[in-house]
Amino acid sequence: MNTIRSTIALAAAGALLCAGQAMAQATPDGQSAATGSAPVAGRATLGVAVIEMDAVISGWSVKNDLLRRAVVNEKNEKIGAVDDVIITPTADAKLSAASFAIVGVGGFLGIKRRDVVIPMEQLKLQDGRLVLQGATKESLKALPPFEYRRK
Repeated sequence: MNTIRSTIALAAAGALLCAGQAMAQATPDGQSAATGSAPVAGRATLGVAVIEMDAVISGWSVKNDLLRRAVVNEKNEKIGAVDDVIITPTADAKLSAASFAIVGVGGFLGIKRRDVVIPMEQLKLQDGRLVLQGATKESLKALPPFEYRRK
């Protein structure tokens, strides 16, 4: 009998906790249903505003749109593949931006392949392809090689 009472008491306590949590959930407009204010972490408001969400939706996904994606020139010749994206701080250091793509060039099965740096604004997403206008394998191989900083 004690076990049944304990189980019922635990279930009731869990239901109350869940109800309190549901009441404190944020509403679709970003406001907390319980307090009417936006959720915060420290001093910064969490989440994105509607206008920012439009930028997120129209932006590129590093995972889905960039990494390991072939880079072609305007003649649709494969000239490399995106191996990494470098995020750098802006001048005001408040916001970071994807500034550079690390493109692997040449080689076969990773042998004699080298990485070069391409500014993100030079890459264009056209018809589902990453296009680097005016580039060839030779012109990319002529760029200085990129090497990661040793820690």
